[in-house]
Amino acid sequence: MDESRELPPIAVGLGLRPAVPAVRIITALAELRREFRIVCLATVDRRADEVGLLEVARTLAVPLLVYTADALSRVEVPHPADRTSAAIGTPSVAEAAAILSGHGPLIVPKRVMNGVVIAAAAFLDTSAPHPS
Repeated sequence: MDESRELPPIAVGLGLRPAVPAVRIITALAELRREFRIVCLATVDRRADEVGLLEVARTLAVPLLVYTADALSRVEVPHPADRTSAAIGTPSVAEAAAILSGHGPLIVPKRVMNGVVIAAAAFLDTSAPHPS
């Protein structure tokens, strides 16, 4: 990798079961971290207090954004899952959370890495001035 170039910023959506250790989440993110600059993590609100997830956000020095299942369910995603919908009330956590938090298109569709579902969207800085 050319260290002189800045990596493109992404928002990473995560779906995971309770009590997943930080090391498993970091391992799942390893490939993304080589190609992109992670600027935030996002998930469903019921995972907001997960110790492993909070530890990863602290380690990466990025915010952890959380969304209700209702908010996630309103996002159109390429890979909805009936099982996820039945379990928590939204057909997507990782893809929907990535899109909501990044404000950009999905660039890494959901994939399962060691039991952690990850997806990434382009991070568009919505605080920057936009031309009229």
